[in-house]
Amino acid sequence: MTQKVDSAMLNSALEPLMVLEPFLVNKIWGGHNLAALKNIGDYKEKLGETWEVSCLKDGPSKFKGSTIDQLIDQTKLPYLIKFLDTTDNLSVQVHPGDDYAKEHEQTKGKTECWLILKAEQGAGIYLGFKPGVSKDEFEQAINNSKASLDQYLNFVPVREGDFFYVPAGTVHAIGKGITLAEIQQSSGVTYRVWDWNRVDDNGVGRELHIKKSLDVLEFNQDKNHLDYFKHQKVNKNESVKLITHEDFVVEYKAYDQLNMKELIDNRYGAIVVLEGTLKAVVDGKETIVKAYESALITQASMISEVDTSQARYLFIY
Repeated sequence: MTQKVDSAMLNSALEPLMVLEPFLVNKIWGGHNLAALKNIGDYKEKLGETWEVSCLKDGPSKFKGSTIDQLIDQTKLPYLIKFLDTTDNLSVQVHPGDDYAKEHEQTKGKTECWLILKAEQGAGIYLGFKPGVSKDEFEQAINNSKASLDQYLNFVPVREGDFFYVPAGTVHAIGKGITLAEIQQSSGVTYRVWDWNRVDDNGVGRELHIKKSLDVLEFNQDKNHLDYFKHQKVNKNESVKLITHEDFVVEYKAYDQLNMKELIDNRYGAIVVLEGTLKAVVDGKETIVKAYESALITQASMISEVDTSQARYLFIY
């Protein structure tokens, strides 16, 4: 449920460009690359995700020590931005669409997209079902505790610059050895289908969500191939609009001007710097956004100057 915040408090707390502190998420498949890339310091845990721009109550970003869900109008931030880094495969999973999520989870669904930032040799993702896989066949495999479900999925090798759109209902798993940026609807709903038979120190596996997964998984072959996932190779030195969704637009910018006229009136914008630095001037004061940092644009009209000549970045709105 969206929290109502007094408008006077919002206006006094917001700054036109807010460089955010991410919410850190440790994962069994995480590692230490993200901590190094973000210069977090001596971080001992296996960091899997940083929620860069998030107003979800389970993992809100912060600004000057305050969580942004307490500072902003949440209706203007319908998306969530993450960095992910993997040293092992993520679970095979699926996210519901808006209608199913509203009925069963009282939230919106989760469509997402990924831009691969780094990939080890041989790294890849599992995305969509192989041709001919039926719901009955896959359900039988799920019920066979010895079955390896990855045999039913497309494995796609990836390299830096690969972009994928992952609509709700798509079976998927990010493989090991990958660092990526993810932009998604502002939802935390994930249904785990299979977790590679992993168990914890007590021999207990992670919770699976079989019935709900089978309710929402998309088996139509027209929705299980790379064209449907809008796969494209991004040239790191060329700017391009990557995707347009009702809750987010994602543009990749290579040392290119930031056109804040693109911002939609009822949404905040966001900047995610991937390389170099971006500089903005507000009321004569310079704000710098460094590589692997993210900033929220709340009042574009008050940002007088933006220098993007030294930055590769994502612009989300």
